[in-house]
Amino acid sequence: MPPARPPSYYIRQRLLQNRPAMAGLAFIVLCTLVALAGYWILPDNSPEANNGIVQLQKQAPGFTATILRLPLADSTRTATADNPFVIWWRGRESRFQELPISSYQFRGDSVEVAPYRNHSALADQPRKYALAQLVGHAGPRAALMRTIAEERISKRTYWLGTDKAGRDELSRLLLGTRISLGIGLVAVLISVVLGMAVGALAGYVGGWVDSLLLGVMTVVWSIPGIMLVIAISLALDSKGVWTSFVAVGLTMWVDVARVVRGQMLSLRAATFVEAGRVLGLSQTRLIVRHLLPNMTGPLIVIATSNFAAAILLEAGLSFLGLGVQPPAPSWGLMVNEGFQLLGTEAGLWLTLLPGLAISLLVLSFNLLGNGLRDAYDPKTLLSE
Repeated sequence: MPPARPPSYYIRQRLLQNRPAMAGLAFIVLCTLVALAGYWILPDNSPEANNGIVQLQKQAPGFTATILRLPLADSTRTATADNPFVIWWRGRESRFQELPISSYQFRGDSVEVAPYRNHSALADQPRKYALAQLVGHAGPRAALMRTIAEERISKRTYWLGTDKAGRDELSRLLLGTRISLGIGLVAVLISVVLGMAVGALAGYVGGWVDSLLLGVMTVVWSIPGIMLVIAISLALDSKGVWTSFVAVGLTMWVDVARVVRGQMLSLRAATFVEAGRVLGLSQTRLIVRHLLPNMTGPLIVIATSNFAAAILLEAGLSFLGLGVQPPAPSWGLMVNEGFQLLGTEAGLWLTLLPGLAISLLVLSFNLLGNGLRDAYDPKTLLSE
């Protein structure tokens, strides 16, 4: 006779055997690692990945350019400029002006460069820069030439091309995972905490309290999420990343509250609840320690669904200009920037790439949610 195993064992096994759910989980884990790494792994680790080179705007994926780095006259090096944690959180301020060039050659104590010319740029005359000016100090000519060739002139490949401001599309897509997952996480936390509190109170207490809270839930349910976010943004008199986080979270608690209320109504008359009342346990302890843990499965499933819905809602709001504001690399904002260029050669991939990222991440959460729903199904657990 096989040993008795807890229900969590069968839930885990059924989830591991669900290939679509595991594929979705793998993509979510990959996006989470990218979001956690942040600026450390970006080709362009400037704040908001906003280092744009106008001459290189709207270039196709795989484009390679030669970049000359000119020291900024007013650049100052602070003690925290190279702090890895500061770079991880908000990026690194550039101390150079970057100029794309077509070619260069050394002439005496200067270097002559031919500026890069794209299809829309006028032909610029070659420019000369003193070797000491580029390096920032005087020295032997051979040493200055070597420093310039190794540190001031470099090849750069834009694997996913550039946007209309000449910014690296790959860096902005990778950094956008931080905003999308952050919005989803904050929205889920707010919705779960608020929804559990309202739903548990309505379902356990009942009576006029249940009727009042159910009426509030019905009113909130009937208002479109975008309208609620607009109202919350107006009430907070602010638009930005953190306002979007809070606003999206406050629009999604009704789903959780309705599920918790329904589960609470079915469990409050259970035998173990009656036993707790006889033993003199407080209502708070009964709800927190005995009733809510029995709703873990449905809450996990609805949390994954809300995660996907929050990402879509944030993308829609940013597309309309009501969510995350430029220059933050929100995927919805990037879709809007590409949409404005539809009809041009660059419009296709500038719209497709962030749209594909949104679709894949939302699909991954939906696949994981379906797998969790099947894994927590009581009928399948009883048949094990």
